[in-house]
Amino acid sequence: MTLQVMRVAPMLRYRPDMSPSATPPVGTQLREWRQRRRLSQLDLSVDAEVSTRHLSCVETGRAMPSREMVLRLADRLDVPLRERNRLLTAAGFAPMYAERGLDDPALSAARAAVEQILEAHEPFPALAVDRHWNLIAHNAASGALLTMGVAPELLAPPVNVLRVSLHPDGLAPRILNLAQWRAHLFERLHHQIAVTADATLAALADELAGYPVPAHDGAAAFTPHASIVVPLVLDTPLGILSLISTMTVFGTPVEITLSELALETFFPADAATAEALRAAAAARR
Repeated sequence: MTLQVMRVAPMLRYRPDMSPSATPPVGTQLREWRQRRRLSQLDLSVDAEVSTRHLSCVETGRAMPSREMVLRLADRLDVPLRERNRLLTAAGFAPMYAERGLDDPALSAARAAVEQILEAHEPFPALAVDRHWNLIAHNAASGALLTMGVAPELLAPPVNVLRVSLHPDGLAPRILNLAQWRAHLFERLHHQIAVTADATLAALADELAGYPVPAHDGAAAFTPHASIVVPLVLDTPLGILSLISTMTVFGTPVEITLSELALETFFPADAATAEALRAAAAARR
């Protein structure tokens, strides 16, 4: 079995999304993050152990926060590392968090861990994605499913997993519970947008929403474990496969790439799916 690694556009060092002249002041950004987290100034001041008056002054620009204060508030607001750099820059400080490609020697241990997880999950599908759901790496089982009847243009790097899943020229025609699975993916995507405020993800959500909307398929009543987890039910040359998935992220990362990397591992929801995937892996070997 060979681990498949997808080459995507090179990951860049930290670069603010907007030019310095257009970047909102640090106080404005902090207020937006506080409001996004649905916290009052009192809530945040108590949690961050800072006076409400000082927090108000920071948000309105009447006081400039120290580097320590920016990081403390960002931590309490659970601001993504990429955006913490943006806060630091707006406050006049150097970015703190590096961003490297997975092929960087400094990330060799993390890369080895990803490869080990993907390989160990065979014969079941597993893949790694970045913050925009672009495919970083996958095992052989996942690769076989992702390319199943999918239009070649959807498989040109960077391969977006959500686009492949819901595009009418992608996996969508093979997903037997498409209405259910589509709703599940949109729920995850909208939650991610709410947490990160990522404009690229918002644009992706708009694109996906423009794809044909399936009629209610009623599959939820018949798919395994539908009452507790949303399965992915695929019609494949191996037969009907029913899969449930889990997401894994790195704990306490202090590097942007690792903080935004997620591994999705699929497990068979029934014995027939497990047997079919094992047989397919044996045939590949």
